[in-house]
Amino acid sequence: MSATDRIRAVLDAHPVVLFMKGTPHFPMCSCSERAARALDACHHPYVAVNVLADPEIRAQLPRYANWPTFPQLFIEGELIGGSDITAELYEQGELQRMLIDAGTVA
Repeated sequence: MSATDRIRAVLDAHPVVLFMKGTPHFPMCSCSERAARALDACHHPYVAVNVLADPEIRAQLPRYANWPTFPQLFIEGELIGGSDITAELYEQGELQRMLIDAGTVA
């Protein structure tokens, strides 16, 4: 399966996906940590994909999403943005609303 197919499969299988460097418990950069903390603060499940563990995903995702940096947050298969956008949406209360609209918050 190609990297693009694997990206699509993850996005199709999960309503909220954070492609990040490291994991939510052990982020490998401050930007990935910032995005994961914003999602954690919303108290809802999400899938994190460690792009450092998969060089093909790391290389292909910027082309797939037309977004050059990590992390990348997707909700319902749509790119939301990186850490600055995710944190700003959280601070404005919009991230929680988006997650509720996506049906991902209990």
